[in-house]
Amino acid sequence: MEMWLWGVATIFALSYVPLSSQPPALWRSGIKTLPVALLAVIAGLSHAPLLLIAGLALSAFGDWALSRPGERAFLIGLIGFALGHLCYLGLFVGHVENLALWTVLPFVALALSTEVWLTPHTGALKAPVRIYVLLICAMAVAAVNLPAELRFASLGAVAFVASDLILAIQMFRLGKMRALSTWAGYVLWLLYVAAQALILGAFVL
Repeated sequence: MEMWLWGVATIFALSYVPLSSQPPALWRSGIKTLPVALLAVIAGLSHAPLLLIAGLALSAFGDWALSRPGERAFLIGLIGFALGHLCYLGLFVGHVENLALWTVLPFVALALSTEVWLTPHTGALKAPVRIYVLLICAMAVAAVNLPAELRFASLGAVAFVASDLILAIQMFRLGKMRALSTWAGYVLWLLYVAAQALILGAFVL
């Protein structure tokens, strides 16, 4: 059953790639939401940790919200993903035995750099964006310090950060550069779904 669901989730994930640059529509939102929602179902059927199930479910909720038009929908999606990262952070911290300083510094530098190239361009969303940046960087620090048997989660967390970097640039810096924005959408979506699949796979495969 779980393997069948993995296949269906993959089909929907790939189906969304050419739709990522299309105007908002309910059917498009449904296709975007299904891949990670199905991963949450797989996690539940596989008796994965509750924090992992919650993180995936909140991410699926975030996918739906971000696919809807308007700043309010974006803020709701941002909150959904922030709560999802809190779940992942709680999950990962429980498995971290040693925290290497060299793994912390790059994410501290990344978080600080957003004060230069990102937050000045986010308008009324400045505070939520700052909180989100702190949460995803904290999650990534915990993830890259996971033991070797959970290395897929480490890779997934890094891919998650990369996808969100692209999303931030696409939303707040590319402006009307439509061609670049379209390709950015393709890349960030593939990185994002791979990230979620890797994090899930680390705990259930």
